[in-house]
Amino acid sequence: MTQNYITLSLETHLYFSRIMKEHALFLGAGFPCKNSEWIERADFFRQQFEELLSDVIEISNGRINCEILNSNELTTEFTVKAEERTEALEGIQINTDLTHRQQNLLCEPQSRNNRQILSLVHRINRRALQLLNGLIGFKENILREVAGGRLFTFNYPLLISHIIREAQLYRTTVENLLRNQISSYQTLWGTEEFWNRIMMEHAFFIRGLLDPSEEELIKTAQDFAMDYKKLLETAQSQDELVSRELTGKSLAETLKYRDFKEAATKGILDLDISSVILPLLTDHVLREANHYIRILQCAHTQEG
Repeated sequence: MTQNYITLSLETHLYFSRIMKEHALFLGAGFPCKNSEWIERADFFRQQFEELLSDVIEISNGRINCEILNSNELTTEFTVKAEERTEALEGIQINTDLTHRQQNLLCEPQSRNNRQILSLVHRINRRALQLLNGLIGFKENILREVAGGRLFTFNYPLLISHIIREAQLYRTTVENLLRNQISSYQTLWGTEEFWNRIMMEHAFFIRGLLDPSEEELIKTAQDFAMDYKKLLETAQSQDELVSRELTGKSLAETLKYRDFKEAATKGILDLDISSVILPLLTDHVLREANHYIRILQCAHTQEG
């Protein structure tokens, strides 16, 4: 149980702490200059999750599964370039060294995990929980202020709600780890319904952030959104056979969607696509698709 707790905890933070620091970056980048206090608060969380990620990387070598390193959910071939381009455009400092360090992680399991590592991981989980409580509260406050007409942001209200749900999933995962209530990947990162909704909303965001001249890409994004909407409707069925078939359909759809996101990321970095999408946002949603694919492949294999 100790080995499982350490491995699942480290892998959770390697993935989600990067996602959270980027959420904070996107929030900060979306505020007008006059909202300096909001920008500073967002940057505080960005820095805190960068520090958390750095500490997790420090003890992860040889303590994580090869599948997570091979899935391209932690980083992709585009991540460093996307970070550098976003830093140049926004003036927000991004620690690309963290990306290089993650890319250099090894997955060969160590023969023993001593009490010191267990204690470190436990403290990291507690620290992450505290940070997440603060970040979720911050995001919820933004959403309330925007809804009340007291605050403006270039981020869609749906996007803010979207990243609140992702942070809540991270928090629930950490809480369950601390209670020793997680034993496998299937119970670790939510349901197909959760991730299919995330994928659908990604398509909505991409559609809305593309330049109106990109008619073909807008149509493709809309088609993906509708495909995931159908999968969500199918998930309402209580039929066990339909439920088993849904995993295969979700996997096939997400593999196609991953290819679309990968092409879009490359197109934006190569300046071949007109949009108001931050380069790091395209890489961010690509990594989330890769993450979901790994979950689906694990579930599909076990069901088979």
